[in-house]
Amino acid sequence: MNKRVYFLMIVSFVIGMVELIISGILDLIADDLHITLGQAGFLITIFSLIFAIGGPILLVTTAKVERKKLTLMNLFIFLIGNIVTVLSTNYAMALAGRIISGLSGALLVILCLVMAPSMVEPKYRGRAIGTISMGVSGSLVLGVPIGLMLGNAFGWRAPFILISCLTVLSIIGVYFLMEKVEPKAYAPLSKMMASLKGQKIFFAQATTFLYMTGHTVLYAYFKPFIQTTTGLEGTWISIIYFLFGIAAVSGGGIGGTLADLFGTKRTILTSIFIFSIVFFVLPFMTGILPLFFVGIVIWGCLSWAISPAMQSYLIDNAPDTADVQQSLNNSSLHLGVAVGSLIGGYVIETFSVEQNALVGGILITLSLITAILSTRSKPLGKTNAVKV
Repeated sequence: MNKRVYFLMIVSFVIGMVELIISGILDLIADDLHITLGQAGFLITIFSLIFAIGGPILLVTTAKVERKKLTLMNLFIFLIGNIVTVLSTNYAMALAGRIISGLSGALLVILCLVMAPSMVEPKYRGRAIGTISMGVSGSLVLGVPIGLMLGNAFGWRAPFILISCLTVLSIIGVYFLMEKVEPKAYAPLSKMMASLKGQKIFFAQATTFLYMTGHTVLYAYFKPFIQTTTGLEGTWISIIYFLFGIAAVSGGGIGGTLADLFGTKRTILTSIFIFSIVFFVLPFMTGILPLFFVGIVIWGCLSWAISPAMQSYLIDNAPDTADVQQSLNNSSLHLGVAVGSLIGGYVIETFSVEQNALVGGILITLSLITAILSTRSKPLGKTNAVKV
């Protein structure tokens, strides 16, 4: 496979790190900017919301721009957004930095996803897309422990300084290593939304949104949850985040393998069912650390095991709009991160962080219901009817 695809994976990893990297340092940001934890969490919400909505819209509106040029332009804008965040002296400035980063980052990740397949032979296109997706998913789970370590050691701005440096290297790499990629026509937004008319696809996309919302309700505030329920600090928190990150990255591969062995339907339903159980029992595991670690590993694996199975499910059941479904599923995922962090912030300020797991569990249970509804619904058209 073309080695430039792996370079694009690195670029997507750098971009994806920004979304949740502040999850582990919310308390540091809140103290420095004199805001609440919920307000600090909104920095995740605004980024993810823009990321979810802006990606498909920007892809369509920039459809005629040559892809290498567009990538370089947005990497520069992404760099400016991170520099604004680093220089932030108040909450409004930090929000502005996140908005700039979110808009440019949304388009950059989708550009990586659409450029990678054009660089390889047709038989490697699926693998190319999977490679970019691995970079994004890896960044979402590994970015948090990286941000946690740098933030605790050098202050909350340190992770964004690192990302700024990596963005500069990405700009240099794209300029010298990437060839020009001519734009191609993309489905209009009306076609994207029309694909949701079928209940099977609509409930499938709703499933991704709901389980990721439930996951983020707790994960975005996982550090204060650990501190409150276990009393652990410092190195132990870093260990827990890395343990979760390794489990989550492994979960992507495990989920894909299970989908191949047992089918997408069974994998999705079983994974979400166990996922919801873990959330409900996790608060009761905090008193016994070995058991708590087991719960974290299961949670980490399942948090990303569902995604590859769901993507395969969408392709199998909507082959005529497969590309559209992947884009919408990516938006559903990031919209879940946005809404989950917003709900989590409300829960932590109104009640207590101990309740975040319960609320998350309820939302994941709702995703199980939508998954069941999807699997029992008929496809919109005969061409989409694929037995899974």
